[in-house]
Amino acid sequence: MIGFEIENPWTPAHQAVESSEPATLTRLLDEGADADEVCCGMTLLMHAIDLEGDAARQSGEPIDSALTAILLAYGADPATEINGMTAHDLARSYDHGMALRLLDRFSNRRTKLKDRLRSVRRR
Repeated sequence: MIGFEIENPWTPAHQAVESSEPATLTRLLDEGADADEVCCGMTLLMHAIDLEGDAARQSGEPIDSALTAILLAYGADPATEINGMTAHDLARSYDHGMALRLLDRFSNRRTKLKDRLRSVRRR
């Protein structure tokens, strides 16, 4: 038998998402992991939405949004586009209503903050 080792392609933060470990993800983000990092063609936010949607489809359990909420709280950008797809697009494809509501709330907050910063700079 020939022995070989399979290399894990995930960064530690993506592995926390893949393993559905919100406490580990929170710790890594708090220690400075980039909430917008891209690995294997997905942002952390897209990965979280994909995992949450797929897990719900496979298990028949209600969809969860803990990982999505953590990433948004740590500043993940919902507008980041990878290969023509955003986190919104992925959430819509899974009919992930909780994620869509969270994405909308955080997107609106970012827009309001940018508008406030613009008005302060004009003064």
